[in-house]
Amino acid sequence: MNKNNYIETEYNKPFIRQRADPYVYRHSDGSYYFTASVPEYDRIVLRRSNTLNGLRESDEVTIWKKHDKGIMSVHIWAPEIHYLDNKWFIYYAGGDIDDIWAIRPYVLVCEGQNPLNDPWKELGMVKATDAFSFNDFSLDMTVFENKGKRYCVWAEKVNIGKKISNLYIAEMKSPTELATAQVLLSSPDYEWERVGFWVNEGPAVIKHNGKIFLTYSASETGECYCMGMLSIGENEEILNPRAWKKECNPVLKTDVDKQIYGPGHNSFVKDETGNDVMIYHARQYDEIIGDPLYDHNRHVYRMKIKWNSRAEPVFNYGNNF
Repeated sequence: MNKNNYIETEYNKPFIRQRADPYVYRHSDGSYYFTASVPEYDRIVLRRSNTLNGLRESDEVTIWKKHDKGIMSVHIWAPEIHYLDNKWFIYYAGGDIDDIWAIRPYVLVCEGQNPLNDPWKELGMVKATDAFSFNDFSLDMTVFENKGKRYCVWAEKVNIGKKISNLYIAEMKSPTELATAQVLLSSPDYEWERVGFWVNEGPAVIKHNGKIFLTYSASETGECYCMGMLSIGENEEILNPRAWKKECNPVLKTDVDKQIYGPGHNSFVKDETGNDVMIYHARQYDEIIGDPLYDHNRHVYRMKIKWNSRAEPVFNYGNNF
């Protein structure tokens, strides 16, 4: 199937079209915020709604545009909006038009309390405390809190030639600075993480019943793109990679019967009644001409998260809505 002859099923009807790497945040006042990568990779957009459903039709505001040259001038990817220390922050990745794969993590801060209308200020690259972090292709930074401490997880490539994208974790000193050196959290160990490229990226965190679950995406961005998962108890040592459990099989992958291809780069949010929902992107077809990174038809989907008898999340396309 391709973009001209794909089959629409009850499972693959998009929530929001042509937005990749979706992130939804629910604020303390109950309002929902949505941001994502746009196909042009040239700006950061934001939507707000009083309801999760309302994000579909909400007006989209461009709150920041890429530079004409230098850093942050190409490949503006995977923005996430967070409210930290009584301020709005957006973490995002960007490259340099003279070196388009020199992707690094950057931060914006809103200069007011209305993120759609108030101006945003560039704070530059996230500050590391070691000599290793953010020296190569680095992206997909997410932030979470546990037991009074704040952590960030991101993807970064290592090696030479066809590089490997790992997941790293560090404690944060502030919303813009790390407090500790990077810790290698996960590498693409399994064959399903090594299709096309060796990739772990797109981390997202959900908590339940005293445990932290961290999903991530693996392999290149076509049909083989899929989701893996790590988990740890909230009382365990978060910066100890040996304390995390890694699933040996993907928790969500392409389903040809349901016509959902390359699911991944998700986020989690609660609906108005407190139920857990996953927001993720996928395609409706598998035949892509050229680099799948530049195929515009990664759409946003929603899935209700159920919990099994072991208090683990269940990812089932039958719960798409």
